Amino acid sequence: MNISLSPEILFTIVGFPVTNTFIWTLAISLFLILVTLFIRIRNKEVPGRFQGFIEVLLEGAYSFVKSIIGIDKKAKRVFPLVFTMFILILVANLIPYIPGQSAVTLGSGDEAVPVFRAVMSDYGFVFIMTMITVLLTQIIAIITNGPFGYLGKFINLKGIKKFFIDAFKGKIRIGQFFQGFLDFFLGIMDIVGEVAKIVSLSFRLFGNIFASEVLTAVMLFLAPFIVPLPFMFLGLLTAVVQAFVFSVLTLIFISMASEIEEDPLAESVTP
Repeated sequence: MNISLSPEILFTIVGFPVTNTFIWTLAISLFLILVTLFIRIRNKEVPGRFQGFIEVLLEGAYSFVKSIIGIDKKAKRVFPLVFTMFILILVANLIPYIPGQSAVTLGSGDEAVPVFRAVMSDYGFVFIMTMITVLLTQIIAIITNGPFGYLGKFINLKGIKKFFIDAFKGKIRIGQFFQGFLDFFLGIMDIVGEVAKIVSLSFRLFGNIFASEVLTAVMLFLAPFIVPLPFMFLGLLTAVVQAFVFSVLTLIFISMASEIEEDPLAESVTP
């Protein structure tokens, strides 16, 4: 039994290494594109069972997105991304449970390389998806609050500035200075929080799928019959839950980034 943290290289094309997870990524993407085109072409005014199921699924997913983001206009913009992420991760997590995949290898003996491997057990792919989410939230935050408002969230000197303005006028408030310093410190912590999103999102998905894959492989190696079944069902549950968690966290991050932050100092000023 060979357990590798990184995906295995099957062959190279002009120096470009083609891994087993890369092959799976292309296959799953092509499969989802073909299914989408098939649904679009077979779309009818009077839906059949399959079309009715798809419509119910889309309506339910859209209602869920709208319930979190609140505004219908925003929901229509963010729904395609969030739902696509959910379907992609879900299908990528479920396909490895098709029986017989582990028997397909390239090479022989100790050099045998498995052709099929769970896409989400490749941290490189998960990291790219995570960066799409994080960068998109930053862009939305900049568009919503403006460049200066966006930077002001992380470098908040308004409280300290107001303290020195009041001190120049003869109003020295030590509590106001400490409050301003606290706001500045919390802004720095927000920078740490944005970086932590990358770690939390990517490691949660990658860690759970990779651990599930390793645990199942170990149990199949030690006891090939019956014993691995509970662990396989646990892996199936993890596959569904992690697809939901990643897409919902993406939705929440986008919703938070699209909210306009009110200035508490501006609210405290009375006309």
